[in-house]
Amino acid sequence: MDVNMLLESIRESLHQVGVFLPRLLLAIVIVLIGWLFAKAVRFAIVRALRAINFNVVTEKAGIDHFLRQGGSEVDTVRVLGALGFWLVILAALMVASNSLDLTYVTDLIGRIVLFVPKVMFAVIIVVFGAYFARFVASALTVYLRDTHVGEAGLIGRLVLYAIMVFVIMIALDQMGLGDIIRQAFLIIVAGVAFGLALAFGLGGQKRAADVIERWSRSSSDKEPAKSGHAAHQPTKPVL
Repeated sequence: MDVNMLLESIRESLHQVGVFLPRLLLAIVIVLIGWLFAKAVRFAIVRALRAINFNVVTEKAGIDHFLRQGGSEVDTVRVLGALGFWLVILAALMVASNSLDLTYVTDLIGRIVLFVPKVMFAVIIVVFGAYFARFVASALTVYLRDTHVGEAGLIGRLVLYAIMVFVIMIALDQMGLGDIIRQAFLIIVAGVAFGLALAFGLGGQKRAADVIERWSRSSSDKEPAKSGHAAHQPTKPVL
């Protein structure tokens, strides 16, 4: 009986291994095919974006310069190509894990696969938004300098930062992070506004007192002048 039970357990284990090995081989083949296809997709994305001069837009928008300042050797075009590469890899891993009946892993990878296109679209929004912001800020700065407006460069930078904040908010909302970032941004803006109001309120008391005193003096000087002018007016004779 013991020998039969042992043989039965070994037979069952071999049966499970025999069922699992073809699935494992199929999963490996799917991953390999997905890796080759992902390299082709990355190459196609990079070539297509460079063919339409998308790298020129990213360079003028300042995104590539920002990446180089961070110590990265890649540009925005390569970042989009890498995102496309990992999108295909993750899709292949999702199909492979589904063939192995790994439901939890398949669901987790599926969520990441749905998130990657949002990141790619958010990158494109930031690129075109930064390009538009630099264009508007540059045009406004040139116009203000031509009209001899002081602090034209400062106003241009403020416009650039304001547009970039708006663009980043749109990109984060596209990624599904808009509510969290929006609440944090409102808290930061409220804190900065309160700090500026407090600073100007405490530091500008003397300045405000001087302005009020000048206004009161000017008004008091006008009142005697008006009264004296009224006194010198000739009176009409009473009939």
